[in-house]
Amino acid sequence: MSLSSRRVTLPAVMPITLQKRVIKIYSEDDTSRALEVPSDITARDVCQLLILKNHYVDDHSWTLFEQLTHTGLGRAIEDHELVIEVQSNWVVEEETKLYFRKNYAKYEFFKNPLSFFPDHMISFPSETSAALSHSGILQMFLSSSTYPEIHGYLHAKEQGKKSWKKLYFLLRRSGLYFSTKGTSKEPRHLQFFCEFSNSDMYMSLTGKKISGAPTNYGFCFKPNKSGGTRDLKQLCADDEQSRTCWMTAIRLLKYGMQLYQNYMQPYQGRSGCSPLNITPMRSISENSLVAMDFSGHRSRIIENPTEALSVAVEEGLAWRRRGCLRLNSHGSPVAVANMAIHRSQSWFHHKISREEAQRLILQHGLVDGVFLVRDSQSNPKTFVLSLSHGLKIKHFQIVPVFFRGAKKKSLFSPAAL
Repeated sequence: MSLSSRRVTLPAVMPITLQKRVIKIYSEDDTSRALEVPSDITARDVCQLLILKNHYVDDHSWTLFEQLTHTGLGRAIEDHELVIEVQSNWVVEEETKLYFRKNYAKYEFFKNPLSFFPDHMISFPSETSAALSHSGILQMFLSSSTYPEIHGYLHAKEQGKKSWKKLYFLLRRSGLYFSTKGTSKEPRHLQFFCEFSNSDMYMSLTGKKISGAPTNYGFCFKPNKSGGTRDLKQLCADDEQSRTCWMTAIRLLKYGMQLYQNYMQPYQGRSGCSPLNITPMRSISENSLVAMDFSGHRSRIIENPTEALSVAVEEGLAWRRRGCLRLNSHGSPVAVANMAIHRSQSWFHHKISREEAQRLILQHGLVDGVFLVRDSQSNPKTFVLSLSHGLKIKHFQIVPVFFRGAKKKSLFSPAAL
């Protein structure tokens, strides 16, 4: 039989259809909602979907957060990561949840790298100029040929033991190492600790409670498809600045240019806008509306996007104050107007502990100005302002002041801080 006379039957070509999956997303108040999503959906796509469904303002800080309840660990899922792939690495015994919340520090190191990498923890190649510019530092971190060396002391938990050992660590492009002889950087004294391509980095959310670490500034590496806590490689730093430096440098080492692309994506195609100085962009649902100003004698269309966004936020806060009701001791609703106005604000967290306040601020990112107000536990008649400044969380007591001749007290008047 000649070759030309052969008949070959080819299988029918079926169209590729992406399988749908159902994921459960939790909010800050632990309420959840189920979403049916395609198997290739990214964390950024899920955030955009939730922003549209909830009519939130898109300021590029919304994040999916993976939290391991039993071990007290958590991490912000990178915008480009596939959510279904993340879930496939979950261990059945571990109660793992996905939270939708804001993380203001997600890309803050691109805007202000100098505050994330203190001089005593970073070394540049010898041929590099001593004084590097803002963009120069970022270029070195994103370069495929060179990478700054991060070094310093960390406490490491010994495998199979409860004890911790303080060692001198070095982060290089090939991985994380520790020195077996003081602060020596000689190759014969360096021992490999871990690499990051097949593991994810988590932050300790419970401090010393679960792990028994010597400090509250823990983080660890969890291998993909791991067998549980026995495979964790746990570390902790002496302060928050050190932990932030290590974790930020490891993120940049693992993802490199992909992180910068994630950071730049919201600004692409917007001419005349610098990513380092830009106003938040409204969501698609908001852009379908026209902002109007009815405060004067004649109504007008608000064409300035910054002014329109400000009006939208104020309107949302006013709606919250009008619609928020509370129950009195008999169970009947009481309007907010009869109560202190601060209780209807999103920044007021009522009776939470100092540790819980620190955990909430940490989860939203240690960016200057992130704050909350809570009731004081030591003095029932006062409040506490907890805020982030200089990669530290500070707490100030607010004392209400009674004005002479006034029937009501000033709630957040200037206090002796």
